[in-house]
Parts: sequence; C-alpha cells; structure tokens
Amino acid sequence: MTTAKPHVGAPIEPTSFPSLSGDTISIGQPKDRWTMLFVYRGKHCPRCKRYLNKLNAVLPAWTEVMDVLVVSADTKEKAQADMDEFGWDFDLCYGMSEAQMRALGLYVSEPLSEAETTENFAEPGAFAIRPDGTLMLVDISNGPAARPDLEELLDGMIFNITNNRPVRGTA
Repeated sequence: MTTAKPHVGAPIEPTSFPSLSGDTISIGQPKDRWTMLFVYRGKHCPRCKRYLNKLNAVLPAWTEVMDVLVVSADTKEKAQADMDEFGWDFDLCYGMSEAQMRALGLYVSEPLSEAETTENFAEPGAFAIRPDGTLMLVDISNGPAARPDLEELLDGMIFNITNNRPVRGTA
C-alpha cells in the first residue's frame, strides 16, 4: 500500500538511481530539460518488456522533448540481462529502494513466489518532472496491465510544455 500520494506542482523528493551507463541519475533537482520517469516492475514482468520495447521504438520522439529515465528495483545483474537481451537506448536504472517507491506514491508488491522475484518491487508508474524539479503529471497503477499510451502521453506532454500549461488535479 502506498504511504503518500505525490503532490503535483510540488518539488519531487530529490533522489538518485544508479544507471547501467555507470552514471548516477538524479531527479528532483533543477536541470535544463523536462524528465519523464518510467518505473517498471522488473525483469520478471513480460508486460514491462513489451511496454519498454514500445517506448524504445518511439524514444527519438520523446528525447526531442525531454529526458527519459527508466528504473526498477532490480539488481544491476537483472537490469543488465534485460539490456543485453533487448538493447534499449534509454537510461536504464536499477536498485530502486522501497523508500523511494513509497516517496513517489507507488504501489509496492510482494513477490508471489521466488519464480517471480525475491524482493518487493514497484508497480508501474510514469512521472513528468519540470526542469525546476516540480512534479507535473503522475500516472500510477497497482498492476502490470494498466499503463499510459505512449503516443497519447507524448502528445499531451508536448502540448503541456509548448503551452506552459499549469498543473491539473491538485485537489
């Protein structure tokens, strides 16, 4: 169960994730561009792979507009195995802690069996973060089947960025 609902319009809690590129990538701090953070369940989830493959296919359109960051609670080894298999072009981060999951208001699941995975993991989420580090848009799910359509989401984000739209749904 989530502990707090993220507050759109407010600064996102500064946090960092290790990346397979060897860098540490941070969110919640001022930067030059918008960031879209996608949280996925991990290596054990075939729906995640299909979604991330779709993201990778449209990634050039996304990166024209904003930085794209993908993270899970997986170990470096599991994340690397997925990267080796799929060859994604986005920044793939790993090691998301349960505290980080809860700070984003994500649903956290326990594995159904060791065949699934061995540690708690986050259910999917997408977070649009303004260059000033404030949260513009949140989409979270309590399971793998509900995720935003990538083309619609990008179209909406282009509209929001181009027109400097205010945060909606603050209450």
